[in-house]
Amino acid sequence: MTKSNINRLIDIMAALRNPETGCPWDKEQTFKTIAPYTIEEAYEVADAIEQDDMDSLQDELGDLLFQVIFYAQMSRETGGFEFDDVARGICEKMERRHPHVFGDVKIDDAAAQTAAWEIHKASERSRERAKKGVKQGPESILDGVAIALPALMRAFKLQRRAAQVGFEWDDPSGALAKVHEEIAEVEVEIDQNGSKERLEDEIGDLFFAVVNLARMLKVKPEDALRAANAKFESRFHQVESRLSDRGKTPAESDLAEMDALWNEVKADE
Repeated sequence: MTKSNINRLIDIMAALRNPETGCPWDKEQTFKTIAPYTIEEAYEVADAIEQDDMDSLQDELGDLLFQVIFYAQMSRETGGFEFDDVARGICEKMERRHPHVFGDVKIDDAAAQTAAWEIHKASERSRERAKKGVKQGPESILDGVAIALPALMRAFKLQRRAAQVGFEWDDPSGALAKVHEEIAEVEVEIDQNGSKERLEDEIGDLFFAVVNLARMLKVKPEDALRAANAKFESRFHQVESRLSDRGKTPAESDLAEMDALWNEVKADE
């Protein structure tokens, strides 16, 4: 009987971690040292999707799967969970959170499913707190929003959670007014030569307000910023190309010339 590729991968990971014959680099890794690589691999998956490169996506998904196997092997070595425990846990969770598919509950649409999903997650967090004997006061609606998330994504999730209990503007105009208010506060700090700490604080508030405005307008801030990055990159490449036609590099130009070329590029789009 042919060994499944997932079992083959588990065996490869065990061999890499073998104390006597394994790879020196793999043997010295810990959960904390591997975590940054996991985040990097997740972004590389997203990049392959953005590039619509299915060959790269297959490869990057393999790299991401290997991260899961890595964690499971390190845990197994200390008598903790194994890969099968991880797989069983996510199977049970998906079945539990989709009673409209695996049970007899009726869900009308995606919005209703999102609401039901959040209710299930809140219930699971409560059970986990009770299981761990956590007695630190009532559960917060914000519990469970991972601290390690990218700040932009975490701001979006925190705001969405707060909105579930009514901490929300009635319409986007309130969120827009807040953005203007935060811009004014940044301007005050600039005019008063505010400290780095004060500027950082006010600019953080401005970012947070913009994320909230985007959320209320049903725009995903991460997607919007990614698109803005791509647009800037494309336009600046064209500025460089037009400077090259003049026999120049950006370093040999100045802001006035580059800004004029930037406006030309925009006008040509």
